[in-house]
Amino acid sequence: MGKIIAFANQKGGVGKTTTCVNVATYMALMGKKVLILDVDSQGNATTAVGIKKSKDLKTIYDLIDGESSYSEVIKPTIIENLSIIPSTVDLAGAEVELVQIPQREKVIKKILDNIKSEYDFILIDCPPSLGLITVNALTASDSIIIPIQCEFFALEGLTQLMNTVRLIKYHLNPELDIEGVVMTMKDKRFNLTTQVSNEILKFFNKKVYLTTIPRNVRLAEAPSHGLPVALYDANSKGAEAYLSLAEEILKRAGTPYNKISKLRKIKFKEGDDFDE
Repeated sequence: MGKIIAFANQKGGVGKTTTCVNVATYMALMGKKVLILDVDSQGNATTAVGIKKSKDLKTIYDLIDGESSYSEVIKPTIIENLSIIPSTVDLAGAEVELVQIPQREKVIKKILDNIKSEYDFILIDCPPSLGLITVNALTASDSIIIPIQCEFFALEGLTQLMNTVRLIKYHLNPELDIEGVVMTMKDKRFNLTTQVSNEILKFFNKKVYLTTIPRNVRLAEAPSHGLPVALYDANSKGAEAYLSLAEEILKRAGTPYNKISKLRKIKFKEGDDFDE
């Protein structure tokens, strides 16, 4: 039975999508069968794995309104073992439509219940809000990973997020747990980074992953080429950090995996098929 993990933080710009996509990629490279569920109407996770947003693209919205089958919506990616249920701006309208549906908080759970046995992990990239789509994602999940930026406003809104998690745990999903907290965009040159890191450690204690994600230009560049950083520049500091984070997540979960060495750097050019 697959484990479902939501990547959530209502504060935007914290590296949530980057973390979801790159952890999913490395899990797949380690031999796990992984599905990304993009429920952010910006569709950044969809773009980051090379799926082109054409008008004919079937998305999570088509599953929610019952117009498409799983086989039409689930798309393979250029990474073996990694698939995605895409999202586009159409999903923005789903929040309003869900209000009228019975058991509206459990729509995504019902969708994933039918397919979770086919995957080792399903990773959900949530929108940067605490609306009905995020509530759906957390209701469907076994656990949540919270990316937190190592900057001044990092803890702003965190109380609201944790309160939402508690309410969902109490009313909708008693099994929901904090899988872990990952500190992103860390720049050791600034004293403020250390101060914020210490506050995060005080707040979450052992839930904080030892691996931290540095500020890295290659991480920022990779999505514009429709590539996870493992395929864009496997030798970058960002790639090494996400490899380490994926290993740490699997170790904490007690899940065996295939150890991989650093992948050779793959130079991107238009038209590449990215075969090793």
